[in-house]
Amino acid sequence: MRKIIVTEFITLDGVVESPGGNETPHPHGGWQFKYSSPETGKYKVDELASVDALLLGRTTYENFAAYWPGQTGAFADPINRMPKYVVSRSLQKVEWNNSHILRDVAKDVAALKKTDGGDILVYGSATLAKALLHHDLVDELRLMVYPLSIGGGLRLFDDNRGLKKFGLKHSRAVDNGVLILEYQPIS
Repeated sequence: MRKIIVTEFITLDGVVESPGGNETPHPHGGWQFKYSSPETGKYKVDELASVDALLLGRTTYENFAAYWPGQTGAFADPINRMPKYVVSRSLQKVEWNNSHILRDVAKDVAALKKTDGGDILVYGSATLAKALLHHDLVDELRLMVYPLSIGGGLRLFDDNRGLKKFGLKHSRAVDNGVLILEYQPIS
């Protein structure tokens, strides 16, 4: 069975909103760029190379589809080539190479996990990631924790979620203060 791996940039206060800067009008958008380093860049390239497909929410898909098709390189080439599954009830069609629409998180993602192929990576897509966590469809949670607090914004874990336990699979600190944490859910 394929694994669903959720990967997020996250602040100390748990915010995952607008790390790249233009995803939302958050006043502190782009917060993760101040901490870029060769080590975190290599981690993201290696992470992408370890999977066979992407699973994205509608907003992340639209942002990625507007940017990545015009890019080339170690990150862009695989992201443009590999299958991309976008979970959306509102999209009617997808134009980006090798993209497919899924309508129902619980049913369609569970079915996708049972198909042949390698692991599937969820980039950002906070609303989708929350739904995947809610339906116990996440096999691994990777967090790059940035040493700052931005005081508010979209969070990965809502106050109304039930108890979820995770076991630490791997951790490492980067010289710029970023922590890379990899967790697996514990039943």
